[in-house]
Amino acid sequence: MAAAELAAESPSAQVTEQAARPRVTVVIPARDEAARITGVLDRLFAAVRGPAEVLVVVDTAADSTVAPVQAYADRAGAGGARPACLVNGYGSGPASAIRFGLDHASAPVIVVLMADGCDDAAQIDDLVLLVEQGAVIAAASRYAPGGSQRGAPVLKRSLSRLAGRSLRALAGAGTCDATNSFKAYSAEFVRVAGVQSQRGFSVGIELTAKARRLRLPVAEIPTSWQERRSGRSGFRLVRWLPAYLRWYLYCFGRPLGDGAGGAAGD
Repeated sequence: MAAAELAAESPSAQVTEQAARPRVTVVIPARDEAARITGVLDRLFAAVRGPAEVLVVVDTAADSTVAPVQAYADRAGAGGARPACLVNGYGSGPASAIRFGLDHASAPVIVVLMADGCDDAAQIDDLVLLVEQGAVIAAASRYAPGGSQRGAPVLKRSLSRLAGRSLRALAGAGTCDATNSFKAYSAEFVRVAGVQSQRGFSVGIELTAKARRLRLPVAEIPTSWQERRSGRSGFRLVRWLPAYLRWYLYCFGRPLGDGAGGAAGD
């Protein structure tokens, strides 16, 4: 039977599938965030309208984040909002956790949110809407007019601001905060562009650079970002700086054609 005939004969099946599919997948890379993850999930589910898939990605099943996420899912019950905890199969570290979450997302829009509470979960719907309106990336920008960044070490804050603003002004990156991980992505764009980052939180700047090289639309909204108030930050500036520099320079390259092969080129 032809595909057109199948489609014509089963409109109810298509409607059911669309209704069951989440509007957004929220990927939360986490490492020993037992003290903070419940509050992050509370704010997330209070803010997001419509069906959402929430994937908390950890490196090992022994991570302290797992137990509170499972308890949260158990309390939600069969009809409630239920986060899932996934064990990263791509190797340790935040870049691998984010890649694993992106690859296991089922929604057409994917948001990456930090597990330490630094991101404003109330802005998820605004970011999703920008992608639904045509942007392949919607960035929550600390350096856009109206945005702010509080508590970050001076060197980390200064390098991030310099990178973001220079990429916007000199390379036309579409956002002045390419390094912030709090972004919404078109799932189709992520599949086409591919993700190669292996270190740190460089996925955000990588995909921003690829969108620029592919001449695809990037949008941004201002955000207020707060450095974690408790626990130890896992950010390793010196160790991860080469990965950020690689994608910073990549952003200035020549335009690429459509397709995964073009996005992965130099």
